[in-house]
Amino acid sequence: MDEFSWYALVAVALHWSAVVGFSIRVIMRRRPVGVLLAWIAIILSVPVVGILLYLFLGENRVSTRYLRRGEAIQAQYLQWKQSLSRHYPVDLSRLHPEALPLQQQALSLCGFPVIPGNRVELVTDYETTFRSLVRDIRECRSSCYLEFYIWHAGGLVDEVQAALFDAAQRGVSCRVLLDAVGSKPFLNSAAVAQFRAAGVELAVSLPVGPLTALVSRADLRNHRKVVVIDGEIAYTGSQNLVDPRFFKQDEDVGQWIDAMVRIEGPVVEAFAGNFIQDWEVVTGVGFEYFEGTTDLKQLDAKGSALVQLVPSGPQPKPLAILQLVLASIYSARHELIITTPYFVPDESVLTALVSAAHRGVKVTVIIPEKNDSRLVDYASRAVFDDLLSEGVRIATFRGGLLHTKSISVDGEYCMFGSLNLDMRSLWLNFEMSLYLYDQELVSQVRAMQMAYLQQCDLVDPLSIGQRSLVQRFAENAVHLLAPLL
Repeated sequence: MDEFSWYALVAVALHWSAVVGFSIRVIMRRRPVGVLLAWIAIILSVPVVGILLYLFLGENRVSTRYLRRGEAIQAQYLQWKQSLSRHYPVDLSRLHPEALPLQQQALSLCGFPVIPGNRVELVTDYETTFRSLVRDIRECRSSCYLEFYIWHAGGLVDEVQAALFDAAQRGVSCRVLLDAVGSKPFLNSAAVAQFRAAGVELAVSLPVGPLTALVSRADLRNHRKVVVIDGEIAYTGSQNLVDPRFFKQDEDVGQWIDAMVRIEGPVVEAFAGNFIQDWEVVTGVGFEYFEGTTDLKQLDAKGSALVQLVPSGPQPKPLAILQLVLASIYSARHELIITTPYFVPDESVLTALVSAAHRGVKVTVIIPEKNDSRLVDYASRAVFDDLLSEGVRIATFRGGLLHTKSISVDGEYCMFGSLNLDMRSLWLNFEMSLYLYDQELVSQVRAMQMAYLQQCDLVDPLSIGQRSLVQRFAENAVHLLAPLL
């Protein structure tokens, strides 16, 4: 055997040893079967590249620094969360009977109780959101905290920036926490120096690079959208710090359509504490510095809404938000309406949706007609047959890229926030959701969903069934990559 043949034999042996070794590693992770099979298929079918993809994207690795800081502060934040139940006692008999086990599950998994006494305003257009936010920042007295996945300069965002700079000049403590990937263009611009020169503290969540990718998953992102002002006002929802008139205008999907809530009342303390925890994990400065200041304090009732904060992410309980979504779907008895821009559910969510339809629940999933991700669009359509044939309605929104994320159940309670119904949000991202248990408020969310539905076309099961073999194969092939989308 010549020298070249020996080299080839060694290379083949090393390759297959790596393939077998990594396949065993995938299996031992005990992930859902669909995820395991997808990764094994990638490792087997794409030599070397498949293994590299798995190393960088296959496991929910958070950097050691993040893990150590998170573990070091976990006990004190848990103690603070437990104090909220004592400070804000709630009459749980006000909750719908189906929501009682749901709130208990959310408490067990995420640590925050149902908090009463809140005034919640649903805002369904970006202009009102930005005008309200600018006004609140201009009137703030002590602190202004912003945490966003995307900050994109231009339009009304520049007004937010100007108000923030003015606040910092007045001596207000201004802190901005941005995701390293979602806000990359902004973080690479001259604006960063302007923020710091103005006195605004800017921190970057989950930085990425060639070295960090070796110890933490590069596509594990902070997808939260949160504002806390003076420890008394909070915003959350689906709206990034982008003016849709200036954002992704070249992708032929129309303007992005979002919704936010503006909240006053005791639950804002939960928002403030959660932001401080996120800030401490990134910077090392947090609870001990802020405790007892005007940033974190007990608040008087401002209204009557019952609200439960539900932060989620790959640590410390990676399955928490998936379990809560499943519990929400299974709790439905009459009606389930979902709005999500990215609809790539795993097998457990698909089963839950079909099960709801079989129980006689009127299930409607509202997604954009045009998506900014072609791969997501293909993977989403791969499951249409399974859902439509079992009675689930799928509606496509014509009025732009519908980016609002909401799940309303029987018109009695709902989930609202930054969570998409795809595997990235359910398994990987740090998200911020709310459970809203106030019927009047839930009625407003449902009315918003119905307004979206008026601008939709229902997907025709017959036309879906008539897709070409090539089209169906392409969709099913892309759906194999669902764990990566």
